[in-house]
Amino acid sequence: MLSEMYKIRFFEETVDDLYARGLVHGTMHLSIGQEASAVGSISALRDEDYILSTHRGHGHCIAKGADIELMMAEFLGKETGYCRGRGGSMHIADMEGRNLGANGVVGGGIPLAVGVGLSLKMRGRDEIVMGFFGDGAANQGSFHESLNMAAIWCLPVVYVCENNQYGMSMPVRKAFNIESISERAAGYGMRGVTVDGNDVLEVYEAAAEAVKRARAREGPTLLECKTYRWKGHSKSDHERYRTKEEIEAWKKKDPIRRFREALVAEGVVGEEEARQIEEEARHTIAEAVEYARASPEPAVDTILEGVYA
Repeated sequence: MLSEMYKIRFFEETVDDLYARGLVHGTMHLSIGQEASAVGSISALRDEDYILSTHRGHGHCIAKGADIELMMAEFLGKETGYCRGRGGSMHIADMEGRNLGANGVVGGGIPLAVGVGLSLKMRGRDEIVMGFFGDGAANQGSFHESLNMAAIWCLPVVYVCENNQYGMSMPVRKAFNIESISERAAGYGMRGVTVDGNDVLEVYEAAAEAVKRARAREGPTLLECKTYRWKGHSKSDHERYRTKEEIEAWKKKDPIRRFREALVAEGVVGEEEARQIEEEARHTIAEAVEYARASPEPAVDTILEGVYA
C-alpha cells in the first residue's frame, strides 16, 4: 500500500512537470493528497474484479495494477500507450487489468457500473464492480437513478465517492444540506458508510466489508471517503475559491506520511526500508518517463483506427 501510494504521488508530480514543459497535451486532473482512497478501496478487490474511474483517475489506474510505462506513454500520446495515445489522461483504460476506463463526463461511470453489475448478476459471475466518482457527481441526476436501480436489483456494485471537498470551485458545504454524502444511501435502501479518506487502512476495512457484501449478493454500498485534493480542479484552475491556510491544514493530514509513520511506529517497517520503498517508487516513475520519451508517435495514417461513430 505504501509503495502504491508513493507511485501515485510521484507519477502525478512527474506528469504535472511534463505538462508544464509542453510534453503532455489537453488538460489534466490531479489527485495529489487523495492517494489513500484509491489504494485502500482497490486493495479490497480481486484481480478479476472491475473498476470504473473518473476524469481524476490516475490513482485508480495505478492501484488496479497498471503498467506504469504504458500509462506514461499514453499521457505523452505515444503509440505504445494503453490506448495508443488516443485516450490520454481522462480516457485511459486497461481492459486486461479490468479497468474499464476513466471518463471525461462528470459522473459518467455511475450508470455504467449499473450496466456492468447487471451483466455480472445475469451471467452468475463472482466478480464485482467498483465505481468511483467525486462529490460534485453526487448531485447529478444519473447518480440518483443509478443508485436506485443498483439497489432494487441488488447488484454487485460498490460505489466509492471521493469527497475532496470541492466540485470544481463549489464547496460541499454549499452543495449539500447533509453532513455526509453517504446519508443519501438510506433513500435507496442501500448501505452507506463514511470514512476518513486519508487513512488507507480505514478505507480498506470499509471497502473490504462492502466488497464482501456485494460478492455475497447482499446489495450495493455507497462508500464515502472524505479527503482533499492539494492541487486545483484542473490545469486551468486558479484556486481563488480557497485559502492557502486551508490547503496547508490538509497537507498536514498527508495520507502517505501518516501511513509511513504508523508502519514505522508499529515496527512493520524500519526507517531504512521505508526510505527504500520511496526511492524504488521514484525509480519506477523515472524509468517510465524514459520508456515513454523513447516510444514512437502514432502514424498519421492510423488516425481513424478505432473510430466507430
